[in-house]
Amino acid sequence: MRKKPAESNISPPRPPLTDDDIYEAMKKIPGYLDITPGDFKEVYRLAYEHALERLTTSVQVRDIMARQVVSVSADAPLAEVAEVMGRNGVSGVPVVDAGGKVVGVISEKDFLVRMGVKSPKNFMSVVAECLQVRKCVALPMRSQRAADIMSKPAVTVGADTPLNAVSRILVDKGINRVPVVDSEGRLIGLVSRADIVKAARQGTAP
Repeated sequence: MRKKPAESNISPPRPPLTDDDIYEAMKKIPGYLDITPGDFKEVYRLAYEHALERLTTSVQVRDIMARQVVSVSADAPLAEVAEVMGRNGVSGVPVVDAGGKVVGVISEKDFLVRMGVKSPKNFMSVVAECLQVRKCVALPMRSQRAADIMSKPAVTVGADTPLNAVSRILVDKGINRVPVVDSEGRLIGLVSRADIVKAARQGTAP
């Protein structure tokens, strides 16, 4: 398992804008305002959308990525991989080779699929399967290693990738997170859907 120092500077999401908020704001501006609350709200909406577009095109992955990354080696036993994921409370980890290059990704879904659970959705699918067959469906995996079940090739992005590009990758690939690598393919961070949503709600660059 490898970790890097954490960095986070995401502010909480903005509260919704109401008509009362608009009236109170307009009353605090000296002089006469030749604008209706409806016009004010429309201007605010357009300004917010512009700020959001600016954020997703100008802010790069390096600005919001998690730098404390839990990873496992390709030859790690699956029991160790599961223990690492459980201890750190993560549902997926990058798999790296001896040089720190990302060679794959392992998620809970990879475990569920290899355990033969039909239409796996979550941990309770495993519980149900165990109760039905009266044995642990994970036993056949005891001798396997990370490289045996990881998803590959790994989908990765560079630190200078714009947020809107990362969002498209996550949607197109149907994944929740993507490792961030340097020019040599070595792991330097991780960015998730949650990271992008938090940055978008903030409305300004971190």
